Amino acid sequence: MNSILQILYGLGILLGYYAVFRMTLRNLHMFQLNGYRTDTQLHWMGKNIGSYLVNLILLPVVVLFRFVSGEILPVAAAVVVNILYCAVLPSNRKFVAKKPLVWTPRVKRMTVTTLLLYAVCMGLSFRTLTTAHYLFAFGIVALNVALCPLFILLANGLNKPVEKGINARYTREAKKMLAACPDLDTIGITGSYGKTSVKFYLYTILRAWKDTLVTPESFNTPMGIVKTIRGDLNAMHRIFLCEMGAKWVGDIKELCNIVHPNHGIITALGEQHLESFKSVDNIRKTKYELADSLPENGRLYVNFDNEAIRKNPPKHKYITYGTTSDCDWYASDVVASANGTQFTVHAPDGSTCRFTTKLLGIHNVLNITAAVAAAHGFGMPLEEMKLPVRRIEPVKHRMQIVEKNGVTIIDDAFNSNPAGCKASLETLGSMDGMKILVTPGMVELGEKEEELNRIFGQQAAAVCDFVVLVGEKQTKPILQGLKDKNYPDSKIYVTDVFLDGMQKVYGISSEKKKIVLLENDLPDNY
Repeated sequence: MNSILQILYGLGILLGYYAVFRMTLRNLHMFQLNGYRTDTQLHWMGKNIGSYLVNLILLPVVVLFRFVSGEILPVAAAVVVNILYCAVLPSNRKFVAKKPLVWTPRVKRMTVTTLLLYAVCMGLSFRTLTTAHYLFAFGIVALNVALCPLFILLANGLNKPVEKGINARYTREAKKMLAACPDLDTIGITGSYGKTSVKFYLYTILRAWKDTLVTPESFNTPMGIVKTIRGDLNAMHRIFLCEMGAKWVGDIKELCNIVHPNHGIITALGEQHLESFKSVDNIRKTKYELADSLPENGRLYVNFDNEAIRKNPPKHKYITYGTTSDCDWYASDVVASANGTQFTVHAPDGSTCRFTTKLLGIHNVLNITAAVAAAHGFGMPLEEMKLPVRRIEPVKHRMQIVEKNGVTIIDDAFNSNPAGCKASLETLGSMDGMKILVTPGMVELGEKEEELNRIFGQQAAAVCDFVVLVGEKQTKPILQGLKDKNYPDSKIYVTDVFLDGMQKVYGISSEKKKIVLLENDLPDNY
């Protein structure tokens, strides 16, 4: 083969590794969103097999070239295939991520390991190229492209001993810091939903009264909590509000073994993350791992408006909160308006206090009641909570009210559970105006996902004047639920692009003020 063809082969190899690099970044991002779990990543790959067809086809195509006479055809075909791969494959095209890849130290280490693996393969490719094994040289590239999604998993496996050692060291440091604060009261907060809201409401109430540390945003994993302790805990703190998330059995127990909570709040049991938990019973057992970890004199607050908790309460002694008078702490006389909500909280000793909040929805009243009960348990008088409750701001993307282009938007994008979706629709129904729902539906509900989304559609039909469904495939059950209630096709708009759906909303003519509920927003790995 002459030098020109050899140069073309070299360009083909470089282009192939550019494609591999682009695909690697995409898979690394998805692996992070999938919690760095190999089983979850493989499951995600199986559900998105269409994105990998070009990878899988490329290898047999190159093998086929081996049997084609002449040299220019396989070289030209190799270059063309790589160009098409880089330009056409959806997973390789640039997209705006809702939650971009976070370049944590772990991700950086995994990237270095992956690049080292590719460097070995690339070196081998160019080595064989110089010895005139042209098709074998490009065959190595094709193999890299075909197996690219697995290289991240291989790098993760190679790095596992290092990661385990680093995490263990950081965890030991966090435990030592907690042990050095004997006067610190730690309260673990978990639940299928509502835990982040309760955490921030409780923090707003307590922070002006006692030095309080809180896990930020949704830092509810072992390393997120450890990072909070190592970076923010000091000797002045008297209370630590620790949100505890879980997707698999044993997750809450692992967190409790780190922070050893004195008290706990269980906000709800539901079907969220049913896909990974496999059963509602596993969800209940996992959330109750918090109750099992508390000392005998630890206070445990449980939501008795939640039927799953009411029917199967934890074994540990508990304090109930809710909106019915049979609860230890309960809210009553709820009055909602465009400016917020007023309600009365009843304490176990018979005392009451009238609160005002700018938040909307009975579920927010319930979450504030939980926060009031827990704050009182730490010794804070009810009257001193009035002003902090009034100051509570909506948690971002959780029933957050936003005015935009003359439209009132209820941003509930972080909500993805049946009870929360129903409560959000009830709040939308209580407001005056043209009621519009924009949603991609609910995910991670396992075998019940289709059924629960269909029920969601039926509920929406009773409330909404217009419905925008984002994702034609994902929202089919919601569409069927709307049709079950004879909802007019003219009031339904289906699109695969959220911004297109919002343009449709802004373009609707209405004499009434438009009120838009953004219910859930699927992460990039859906």
